Amino acid sequence: MLVGSISCMAIVFVIMICCAATLNAKGLTTISDAGEAAKALVPLAGKWAAGLFAFGLLNASLFAASILPLSTAHVICEGLGFEAGIDHKFKEAPAFYSLYTGLIVVGAGIILIPKAPLFKILVMSQVANGVWLPVVLIFILLLINRRELMGDYVNTRVFNIVSGAVSIVVIILTLVFGLHDNRRAQRGWPFRLATPPIPTSAPSLKLR
Repeated sequence: MLVGSISCMAIVFVIMICCAATLNAKGLTTISDAGEAAKALVPLAGKWAAGLFAFGLLNASLFAASILPLSTAHVICEGLGFEAGIDHKFKEAPAFYSLYTGLIVVGAGIILIPKAPLFKILVMSQVANGVWLPVVLIFILLLINRRELMGDYVNTRVFNIVSGAVSIVVIILTLVFGLHDNRRAQRGWPFRLATPPIPTSAPSLKLR
């Protein structure tokens, strides 16, 4: 899990660098969907960059569509006391497989809605994730300090200090974001996604 978390953040960091060196360097800062990003990469980094971007996005989408509902169904069923896991047959874990299938169907159904604001849905889902994160962290800290539940794996003082500090920072950032967003709304600045014109030609990009 630790290796996966570190590698995931490293990949995100590399994506940010690549976007800054290509799109942001040419003034493309308000792209509203993945298709526009792929088209914008063509004149800046060549057609193969757009193809690689599309393949990576497809790979990420397939993994997200299969793994995220799986982990969600697993956690919910474990919390409610139902059998969970793909090593069980449907007869042994009907609640798990039903929930897993339902999550995939609902997610696919929302995406397939005609003219659905997909980018706004993506952004707002991450906003909701960030808002609920402090609540989840608090309950995790409470549970991981219960010796009758964790046994020898109960949190140590050092880990409690580190995790407590991280939780406080996350809570403060969430409150700051909420206050900032509320002020923007009061000033009449609703959430908007502008769609800039995508250049059809641009000088070739040379990365040193």
